[in-house]
Amino acid sequence: MGGAYVAGIGMIPFAKPGASDPYDVMGSRAVREALADAGLEFGDVQQAYAGYVYGDSTSGQKALYRVGMTGIPIVNVNNNCSTGSTALFLARQAVESGAADCVLAVGFEQMRPGALGVHFEDRPSPFAEFDLATDSIVGQPTIPLALRYFGGAGLAHMEKHGTPLSTFAKVRAKASRHAVRNPLAVFRREVSAEEVLADVPVWPGVMTRLMACPPTCGAAAAIIVSEAFAKRRGLRTNVRIAAQAMTTDRPSTFESGDMMRVVGYDMSRDAARQVYEAAGIGPDDLDVVELHDCFAQNEVVTYEALGLTGEGGAERFVEDGDNTYGGAVVTNPSGGLLSKGHPLGATGLAQCYELTHQLRGSAEARQVPGARLALQHNLGLGGACVVTLYERSNAARAA
Repeated sequence: MGGAYVAGIGMIPFAKPGASDPYDVMGSRAVREALADAGLEFGDVQQAYAGYVYGDSTSGQKALYRVGMTGIPIVNVNNNCSTGSTALFLARQAVESGAADCVLAVGFEQMRPGALGVHFEDRPSPFAEFDLATDSIVGQPTIPLALRYFGGAGLAHMEKHGTPLSTFAKVRAKASRHAVRNPLAVFRREVSAEEVLADVPVWPGVMTRLMACPPTCGAAAAIIVSEAFAKRRGLRTNVRIAAQAMTTDRPSTFESGDMMRVVGYDMSRDAARQVYEAAGIGPDDLDVVELHDCFAQNEVVTYEALGLTGEGGAERFVEDGDNTYGGAVVTNPSGGLLSKGHPLGATGLAQCYELTHQLRGSAEARQVPGARLALQHNLGLGGACVVTLYERSNAARAA
């Protein structure tokens, strides 16, 4: 098995529902940007994986046919909020296995306003077991499902570790400070922790509206190539996928009586452990992390699941500023899902876009000085979690 390198990346500015182009236009724009960044044509791509959550079958073909119709395999991917990184996972596997030398991963989403909900009510819901567990642990059936899941996880952290609501507010404020520097983020206004706490409560004492990511439209893409292909074509080999793991739920998700585990704590912990072991590193070696902060509560829970701090140590991690510039590890320099936005199918590839720029040293005002190792965490309930480690190589371009 050979290595897999990120040769090209593309991302369009994220937008509120109703303010974006249609999904096929967004997706094709991101692909064209990734191809241009790599210095390749669509005819060089041998396989493509297209991720989206809300759309009809073969929407990937609809988007990619706008770029070219070359007869290549196009696989449509849906893995809830981890869809984009699942497309990346498949692209990386295809390259590392030798099945292809140049593979495209693209993610896009054209979302509707408002909270997420079930679209197909005439068949069993994939969230039925999650709802049963949540009903048993926290109740609150009138709260929209995503708010109930992740608000319940935040409440569990508060009850278990004494975490104050202000910790989540400080995480949200940090996201806004980072997003001010990101021209592609949907929300670029800085907010204070006090503003976050004073915002409309969606679950009194547990969550305010600003602690939740907004519904967003957008697209992002990446070109993954083998080392041999990069050398033949003189492409970049300065960002390598050093390790990657995908995990799904175990019985503990539903049997633990713990909302943190219902929303994927164990999946995240196991995926991170696999990545660290495969790469021979630990969390203390990381320079920058893009993690799945769909809610401020989930960012706090994920600090501990990824081992960025010990169990129960998230409050101190936030208070000490270890999650931002000048601290232990910069988390979500893009502004994260909370400020950058969360177009479900695109999110994992938008994280790839950010971390690739960080390792190239081209993140401009967001640049983490000397970034060498970058971790990506993308979570989808239902469930799937993908954790990816990127490593900076010394070579800017292959010989």
